[in-house]
Amino acid sequence: MHGWTYLAEFGPRIEHPVISFRSTVSEPRASDLVVATPRGLYCAAGDFYVDPWEPVREAITTHAHGDHARPGSAHYVTAAPGAGVLAHRLEGANITAVPYGEPFMRGGIRVSLHPAGHVLGSAQVRIERDGEVWVISGDYKREPDLTCAPFEPLEAEVFITEATFGLPVYRWGPTADVVSELLAWWQSQAKLGRTAVLFCYTLGKAQRILAELARHGDRPIYVHGAVEEMTARYREAGVHLGVTERVVEQAKGKTFAGELVLAPLSARGTPWMKRLGDTSSGFASGWMRVRGERRRRNLERGFALSDHADFPALLRTVKETRARRVLVTHGYAEQFAHYLRDLGVDAQTLSTHFEGEPAE
Repeated sequence: MHGWTYLAEFGPRIEHPVISFRSTVSEPRASDLVVATPRGLYCAAGDFYVDPWEPVREAITTHAHGDHARPGSAHYVTAAPGAGVLAHRLEGANITAVPYGEPFMRGGIRVSLHPAGHVLGSAQVRIERDGEVWVISGDYKREPDLTCAPFEPLEAEVFITEATFGLPVYRWGPTADVVSELLAWWQSQAKLGRTAVLFCYTLGKAQRILAELARHGDRPIYVHGAVEEMTARYREAGVHLGVTERVVEQAKGKTFAGELVLAPLSARGTPWMKRLGDTSSGFASGWMRVRGERRRRNLERGFALSDHADFPALLRTVKETRARRVLVTHGYAEQFAHYLRDLGVDAQTLSTHFEGEPAE
């Protein structure tokens, strides 16, 4: 692969998210192991789909977020640590759980699932035929996470990568620093007699925050029911998350002043919020890294904590795969592919229905 002598130059070639580039969409080749179809990413040689967005005979599922795990398929294959979460999301689904790294055959294709570090049970899909290897990343991150297995670098001829935060502006600070900011905010609101309401995604983000907070004491964290449902699945998988209590299970008239509450963003403005009294709102998301996003969303605090790779980590991962060809999906796909081509990488975009980390 050419051009990687310039990889250390993480300079802001792309100045702002609104900039876009001419799309270079990957055209299917006769030898391709995986192609984009109206139903999703398809491996014809093995007759399976990866994270299809329509019902299919067999779906290999990278993780349980709704844009990757759609209902209606006849059979699902997923990594064993996340099987409980997927079963909760897709009630009644026929699911086969496979340990990380354990290969299985589909036709003449050797398939294995490897940790992606995104959420509990998230996986990269490694596909091999006659020595040729393709890797589909799914969603992934490189920062340590107490609630899931760390990302496993894999080499491949072709790498299909997400680019949710594929712009140079997106760079994450240490998780410990973000948690310290969160604790300081909580304490400041407690002194004012207010409830600190932290909005976050119910699968992955909420549990990661709970695990980090458990390192700072055993004070109960109050949660929305949707957060508790996913948290219960994590506990069943053996993940330590500290003490949580559902808001709706508290006695009528309970005051939450001085407490921290985790809830999905969809709870904002609902009658459920009225139970919490005088509140201060925050949002934990990678989108909080961009100036103005917190103000645009009418939030008092923003915490740049993401379960996706930031820009330097995306570049690092592409380099580690040693791929001769890179296909980029969702997020800032066109911009990231453009940047890779500047580095001498054969990179194009691949159209999918994946969303990455939803902006709302």
